[in-house]
Amino acid sequence: MSDKPIYVTQPFLPPLDDFMPMLRQIWDSKVLTNGGPFHQKLEAALCEHLGVPHISLFTNATIALVTALQALRITGEVITTPYTFVATAHSLVWNGIEPVFADIDPESLNLDPKKIEAAITPKTTAIMPVHCYGRPCDTEAIQRIADTYNLKVIYDAAHAFGVNCHCGSVLNHGDLSVLSFHATKVFNTFEGGAIISPDAKTKKRIDHLKNFGFVDETVVVAPGINGKMSEFNAALGLLQLEHVGEAFAGRGRVDAMYRERLAHVAGIDCVATDPKATSNHSYFPILVRPGFRTSRDGLYAELRAANVYARRYFYPLVSDFPMYRGLPSAAPANLPVARAAADQVLCLPIFPALTESQIDRIVDVIRG
Repeated sequence: MSDKPIYVTQPFLPPLDDFMPMLRQIWDSKVLTNGGPFHQKLEAALCEHLGVPHISLFTNATIALVTALQALRITGEVITTPYTFVATAHSLVWNGIEPVFADIDPESLNLDPKKIEAAITPKTTAIMPVHCYGRPCDTEAIQRIADTYNLKVIYDAAHAFGVNCHCGSVLNHGDLSVLSFHATKVFNTFEGGAIISPDAKTKKRIDHLKNFGFVDETVVVAPGINGKMSEFNAALGLLQLEHVGEAFAGRGRVDAMYRERLAHVAGIDCVATDPKATSNHSYFPILVRPGFRTSRDGLYAELRAANVYARRYFYPLVSDFPMYRGLPSAAPANLPVARAAADQVLCLPIFPALTESQIDRIVDVIRG
């Protein structure tokens, strides 16, 4: 058996020879950033591919989250999930907003709508759910709560590229949705992100904010930031779109093999996908239950000893980090489902190039 390392993911990249002519165009034009031709083409292509009305490209999703909150003028408190990557909560703190953590649903691992309403206070201005692992949140229930209490909804859709729910793209829900194009994502531009807007007016404000607040050469209308995507990243994105179907199919193949091989392993539960939605197979999380032969951390150590780099996404909970754990909503008693998931989850390697023999090697370790 090979002991070559198997990492939790591997970035999908198009043929380098196909990228070189695009680099030549950038070299010849001398346009490297500031909304150049590749940037404009990628925005248009993504709108068509994703089925969304307006999109603004960013240098990364964290800056996009920070800007989305600025664009909607969010203040006070925002209800969010502790079961996510730290950037979700960090974007709130960077805007002077207090995160209020609510517990998650035990099946979807998304923010539980039943817990949102109880967390609302007079200071609450918005909800920031996460489509965890690309599985859509209960968008209808969340919107009903938002409408009842006059709250904005900003979806952290970092995992949800290409995911469709019962009414089309999941990215069309809420007031804004934020995508990540980081190297680890199913669609990547090396680094990158985007905000999905419902109308041209909102997009215009976001585009001003991501470019220092400039409207023209001499007029600045907002305290903006430098969040623009470069021409290099945009060009790669255009090329990646040509291959994204291949990437999804490869991930789907890996997902199916894992589910077949792990179906009867006692104490191992594969997190279910939503039967009413498409899946982009962005992650492959399993839950290591008490009936398994060892603990989650025991299995994690066994895999690492076999040179398999699984990851505990998401452990620890965001609410356990020093800058958040003093918040009343971060109390462990407030988040029992999220805490159980964080103690049991293990994301197995998944990427299009993962071979059947590598999958068998991983499964053999799990079976023991």
